[in-house]
Amino acid sequence: MTPDDALAALRDRAQPGKAAEMAAYHKVPRVYLGTANPDIDALAKAWRAELSLDDRLALASGLWDTDIHEARIAAAKLLTQARIRPADEAAWRLIASWVPMFDAWAVADHASIAGQKRLVADPARLDEVEGWTRSDHLWTRRAALVMTLPWTKQNNPKPTELETRDRVLGWAAGYVDDPEWFIQKAVAWWLRDLSKHDPERVRAFLDAHGDRMKPFARKEAARLLV
Repeated sequence: MTPDDALAALRDRAQPGKAAEMAAYHKVPRVYLGTANPDIDALAKAWRAELSLDDRLALASGLWDTDIHEARIAAAKLLTQARIRPADEAAWRLIASWVPMFDAWAVADHASIAGQKRLVADPARLDEVEGWTRSDHLWTRRAALVMTLPWTKQNNPKPTELETRDRVLGWAAGYVDDPEWFIQKAVAWWLRDLSKHDPERVRAFLDAHGDRMKPFARKEAARLLV
């Protein structure tokens, strides 16, 4: 399957008038086909089943390079799975290469979900992600938190997982003075999700840093604490 074949399938499922709605909503100047996310998901699921891993990597790369909204989301979905063998590193390298091109939350979030799987598969990659926290690029800084969200979710974390929680909380502490709305929102998101499983760490973070967060972010971070 070529990227042109995949684009034709995405276009076939476009809904009349939806492209203009999506362009107005996402506010990023690129082509929108008007294809709904459930339809993109169904196509990507079928392609994952049909294609070899090498072909999926090539298709994902080609779709991303079109800079079409739905194509980039489909590219991310092609690489979203827990185990990718034997090309796990190739998949990670492709996802990581996309991060400097993030420019909107929807595409960034779909690609970051694919990245989450690769980080869980090999937590040593967190060393690379830590470098993103010092980037001048807003979306790269944000991706460091969105891709590490799996570490907020363990009910019975191992010692190494607790170390990772503390490591990422250290990154978040470095973000609390960042005025960017999306960075503040990402910090709040990480803390809110962690509060479901580790409220004491969230309380300690807010006691230490909450007064420097934007009020909306501090409120969102604490929303589930009792």
